[in-house]
Amino acid sequence: MNRLALFGGMLKRDMRRYWKLYILVLPLVAFYLTWAYGPMYGIQVAFKEFSPKKGITGSDWIGMKNFINFFSSTYAFRVIRNTLLLNVYNLIFGFPLPIIFALMLTEIRRRLFKRTVQTITYMPYFISVVIICGLIRDFGASDGVFSYIAQIFGFPPVNILADKNNFRTVYVTSEIWQFIGWNSILYMSVLTGINPELFEAATIDGAGRFKQIWHVSLPGILPTVAILLVLRIGSMMSVGFEKVILLYNPAIYETADVISSFVYRKGIIDIDFGYATAVGLFNSVVNFFLVILANKASAVLTETSLW
Repeated sequence: MNRLALFGGMLKRDMRRYWKLYILVLPLVAFYLTWAYGPMYGIQVAFKEFSPKKGITGSDWIGMKNFINFFSSTYAFRVIRNTLLLNVYNLIFGFPLPIIFALMLTEIRRRLFKRTVQTITYMPYFISVVIICGLIRDFGASDGVFSYIAQIFGFPPVNILADKNNFRTVYVTSEIWQFIGWNSILYMSVLTGINPELFEAATIDGAGRFKQIWHVSLPGILPTVAILLVLRIGSMMSVGFEKVILLYNPAIYETADVISSFVYRKGIIDIDFGYATAVGLFNSVVNFFLVILANKASAVLTETSLW
């Protein structure tokens, strides 16, 4: 009780001293209360036979039935597998590439060339996902650019997105192309903050550019990499439904259908809100435990963690 009173007193003094900063934080707090914590009231829909007419409190309680129906269906393994595979491939190929790209950019001495490369690689991030998916569909069609190039080398024209085996490659490759430049910004800012005397000392000791990267640059960004890796692992069960829905079709559901797109179809199209909420809740719980495990592993291996 004494500790609680002490904390309350410190908070009041801090708020009186920095009241302007607390006012600036209020919109952000209101945003999360409205869109993150407020909707948590609807979690109980996962355990009910939800009816919009009866409302959340008036709908019949059915316990774990929605969860049982999901895990006993043929869709559970498919959407979980596809979600994990897309995230694993994106983690293996998409996570280290911005780090490598940032290290390469810091080695460029010509400022004009460096800024040109940065601008070109940042641009895809600001393109709407709808436009990107439209370009992928058009370029990958049987009469698109990729088919035309294939015909030049003697291959028959093919619709890339009509083959279920191509979806993961197309998705991960487009993700890397869109985000490699933007994701490298944070690493570049950390690299520019490394003490130049460390590089000078390494040069005096006879270290070349590669050894300077290995022994100075990489250790300098390791805490940042660890934190971002924890956050990335914590979302291993999440894939945004927008891009998937814009790219997939019923012919490639076997490899393209993920948890978020499945929840969208069940909740919005099939109007089965209880079932969709149950699947979404399962997804969130798994991500929650993944964040805890990843944070613990990072604290043990790198002595860097979120908490």
